[in-house]
Amino acid sequence: MTTFQYILLLFLIVCAVSVSLSKNLLNSILIYMSYSLIMSILWVCLESPDLAITEAAVGAGVTSVLFFATLKKIQAIHIEKEEKKKEADLHE
Repeated sequence: MTTFQYILLLFLIVCAVSVSLSKNLLNSILIYMSYSLIMSILWVCLESPDLAITEAAVGAGVTSVLFFATLKKIQAIHIEKEEKKKEADLHE
């Protein structure tokens, strides 16, 4: 493996750990998107472009859009913004 692939593998591990430790749902989705994009780059490095395209389309594209739609539907994004606003008001 090349150094570039090792760096990608390190980023992949960091994304996997940080998505499970993140308490903010929106941040978790963004980290998951970056995980999928890194994985698609690794598939290209492993000379499997069909899997890379599928991973980029499904993992980073469709699944993330569905997650965002779900958060909007359950109003989790709106609730997190209100909580931050309340915390800011308490600190003032």
